[in-house]
Amino acid sequence: MGINLLKAGDNVLEFFLLKSSVCRTSSNNKKYLDLTLVDKTGEVNGKYWDCKTEEVETFQAHQLVKVQGVVQEWQQRLQLKINKIRIALPEDNVSISDFIPTASEDPQAMYKVIWRFIHEMTNEDIKKIVAKMVKSKEEQLMFYPAAKENHHAIIGGLLYHIKTMLLAGEKLAEIYGGINKDLLYAGIILHDLSKTDEMKAGPIGLITEYTVEGQLLGHIIQGVREIDQTAKEVGADSEVSLLLQHMVLAHHYVPEYGSPKRPMIPEGELLHYLDMIDARMYDMGKVLANTAPGELSDRVWTLDNRKLYRAHLESKKESSPEE
Repeated sequence: MGINLLKAGDNVLEFFLLKSSVCRTSSNNKKYLDLTLVDKTGEVNGKYWDCKTEEVETFQAHQLVKVQGVVQEWQQRLQLKINKIRIALPEDNVSISDFIPTASEDPQAMYKVIWRFIHEMTNEDIKKIVAKMVKSKEEQLMFYPAAKENHHAIIGGLLYHIKTMLLAGEKLAEIYGGINKDLLYAGIILHDLSKTDEMKAGPIGLITEYTVEGQLLGHIIQGVREIDQTAKEVGADSEVSLLLQHMVLAHHYVPEYGSPKRPMIPEGELLHYLDMIDARMYDMGKVLANTAPGELSDRVWTLDNRKLYRAHLESKKESSPEE
């Protein structure tokens, strides 16, 4: 049974990939393991109570484990109460690649789409800054998720997020006059690029933790700093650097989400809403793919605890020329 199909009350006896394992202490001073379990369909939090000291050292991130437990609901989210857990054995015949959630498209193909937009830029300063920054992170872009949790938290998720936003931005730029396409596309490509410095991805491409710099600064400030440095290295016009920094700085829109300034240029406004649209449509698509027609999903906390309805009226997905 995939994680996406779990319901409160289900008895579980399954293999999962252990994304993270943290030893905590309960209110009655007993140790327990706070686990994040994943498969290709999603992830779920697990609690293994009254664990022994040797078990704390045994269960580490990026191991395959066999779990027996019961699904419960805690604060409107599903949680797995684990009764038994062990490391997968060779005779279990399970492969870690079968449990890693991965973007549906080939990384190299998505990377080519990014470069198509870079090559079409007519402002040489913008092109130089973006090209240099993308080249410096080519290796990470092949596998980095866009987040530790939430939207696009899959292998290749960052590249998929950027690519999808570019295709959507291309359409919007055709509708709204006066939009500087180079600036919009550059903002889309660069807005989350420094997440490769904000977070640490383990050997199989899942985020294990935030870096010290990532926790102290965050990808927005890291990105602004890198744009400033790169612009100086390529000798770019100071206003170009300033505009690109503003795009990244303002894309979260409000201080509580990390942006000290709201967008003050049209391209920045579009960038913010493209980011929101792509994140929410990704989450909606993921939930509805695992919801039967005519039924409501469970509440989705990333969508303000809304339930989603899957209509019987299905839409047909048309592939873009680049896909």
